[in-house]
Amino acid sequence: MKKILYIGNKLKQSQNTLTTIDTLSENLKNEGYIVITTSDKKSQLLRLLDMLWHIIKYRTEIDYVLIDTYSTLNFYYAYSCSQLCRFFKLKYIPILHGGNLPNRLKTSPVMCRHIFSNAYKNISPSKYIKTQFENFGFSNIICIPNVIEIEKYSFKLRVINKPKLLWVRAFADIYNPKLAVQLMKDLKDSNIEAELCMVGPDKDGSLGQVKALAEKLQVEVKLTGKLSKEEWIGLSKDYNIFINTTNVDNMPVSVIEAMALGLPVISTNVGGLPFLINDLVSGILVEPNETEGFKNAVLQLMANGILVKELSNNARKKVEQFDWQVIKHIWFSMLT
Repeated sequence: MKKILYIGNKLKQSQNTLTTIDTLSENLKNEGYIVITTSDKKSQLLRLLDMLWHIIKYRTEIDYVLIDTYSTLNFYYAYSCSQLCRFFKLKYIPILHGGNLPNRLKTSPVMCRHIFSNAYKNISPSKYIKTQFENFGFSNIICIPNVIEIEKYSFKLRVINKPKLLWVRAFADIYNPKLAVQLMKDLKDSNIEAELCMVGPDKDGSLGQVKALAEKLQVEVKLTGKLSKEEWIGLSKDYNIFINTTNVDNMPVSVIEAMALGLPVISTNVGGLPFLINDLVSGILVEPNETEGFKNAVLQLMANGILVKELSNNARKKVEQFDWQVIKHIWFSMLT
């Protein structure tokens, strides 16, 4: 069986939530692959050194190196690790995360060319990222969606008399969590009684800003902090609309999970979202950073139970194609 070194931020024990390195590595192990993961070091410098050390240590044993690749600081981890892999002539595979990664193609073209042109393959979780990379001349891109285990998501059709909104994401400026609070204010000003629950850890101080804005606008928001997947899935049974307010995105797992649960999704029309959601077929897409579109979508769902049922059923069918039992065969064919 093939032996894989998986490089990424393995920080689930800190304030961060589960990421691909946690879920994909376990899935591959369960299929019989030997998977070594790194790194769980909290210090950024120690984490990079640990990643590089693992490449050196296992260079004669491994068949493939998977590298989680983002647009921010992690980009430099990916660059350093990929170039060390090139030195040792190892087959490395960047996994392209984050809706803002295409911007890195513009700002760091030389480094991107060194990473992605020399990769064995590049894995894109969405057709959006694949298209963006191909527009920049990269051809060795395979689309493998983020996966879920569909049997863990009990489907439930919602009745929307009173909007009960659920938001699940890390509190970060690019995900625009304050828009959810502003939406509550708009609904309140329109004499629409609603609830809002926001789930996730604070990433850049945005949680404090959300609290301050809610107090200023005099709207009530339930803030749970970080919850486990099982906890927020259990919580979701009490809510009937999922909202995704982000300004930048790729293929968010939380949205995929909401679709699997039967929650009708209202999302901004950015990044990879239109590749995931067909407007008025499997969800509702609205313009970013505007509450009016979200409010109108909420009103539309309240007034049309048939639409709610159609969106929910279509969304569930869509994300059933992201089940590990379906997606794993694409990984098998690549890791031969």
